Amino acid sequence: MSILTELNTLFSPVLPVETGVFSGVSPDEYLVFTPMTDEFSLFGNNTPLFDISEVRISLFSKGNYLQRKKQITALLLGAEFTITDRRYIGHEDDTGYHHYAIDVEKSYETEE
Repeated sequence: MSILTELNTLFSPVLPVETGVFSGVSPDEYLVFTPMTDEFSLFGNNTPLFDISEVRISLFSKGNYLQRKKQITALLLGAEFTITDRRYIGHEDDTGYHHYAIDVEKSYETEE
């Protein structure tokens, strides 16, 4: 399992989701997942035992984003993601979207 697979499974029933950039006509509210880092952690016999992946979840909303932010946070914590950062990026005047970012990470055992 990968972090993107888990996030897609978790959020696809809630909002439209894309990875990297939203393609097509953008709805009033959607998520974009941007992979940020992949690192190995905890080694044994010179072999990595865990792979830690980090993704930025960007919420784009033309309305009040605060309730959706709370819903996303609750879903992430319930699915045992670690939230490393949450911040308001700003209002995009040219598109009318509020942009809010939530950075998450999760560790996975490496496959032998």
